[in-house]
Amino acid sequence: SIFEQNFNGVKNYGDATTIRGHDLPDFDFLVGGFPCQSFSVAGLQKGFDDTRGTLFFEISRILKDKRPRYLLLENVRGLLSHDGGKTFQTILGVLTDLGYGVEWQVLNSKNYGVAQNRERAFIVGHLGNRSAGKIFPITGDGGEGPGVTGEDIAYAIDANYSKGTNTLDKSRRQLVATDSRIRRLTPTECERLQGFPDGWTAGLSDTQRYRALGNAVTVNVITAIIDRLAKLDRGV
Repeated sequence: SIFEQNFNGVKNYGDATTIRGHDLPDFDFLVGGFPCQSFSVAGLQKGFDDTRGTLFFEISRILKDKRPRYLLLENVRGLLSHDGGKTFQTILGVLTDLGYGVEWQVLNSKNYGVAQNRERAFIVGHLGNRSAGKIFPITGDGGEGPGVTGEDIAYAIDANYSKGTNTLDKSRRQLVATDSRIRRLTPTECERLQGFPDGWTAGLSDTQRYRALGNAVTVNVITAIIDRLAKLDRGV
């Protein structure tokens, strides 16, 4: 797998739904992503319990068990307005109930040194409201990475990139023109659009590589956020 090939010797704890807190070593920083799903609002709203059956519930369960100092979560921009904003409000409520001060911002990968127009929502949490509000906003032009503008910006690659033909319609996959021919982006080009080293996903089928890269976060954006978080933690 991509994990095993790039993190040799690091234990893989497997499926998040089967991980138990007591099986994990103590840690200071939880990073993750989860599908954008509606939560239950039947009967009395119970916050944490309203999210049962979703991957966010598993994330919050691990947060409750392990109490890391910081968290970083990623999702599509639409999370902020999903279900009339109820989904995001539930997430904020659960994280607050668990003792985390929370801040968030939508960041675009094109502002961080890669040629991909990819807007994602990022949520940072600080246990005990520790220094909340000091990571965001990141403007993208303040040293975190050079902006990339113009016609050479690719639409956001997704997990289904290997399927179908493409036009400039955002519902289709991105094509590139080289030497008078039209072709799909290669897995290596997708790695570069996401900020990974060449060959990071090598060894898998192209379909698996496209799926993994489409589901991944852009490395440059995560680096910018964590750099700010590390400086805050050191009191810089």
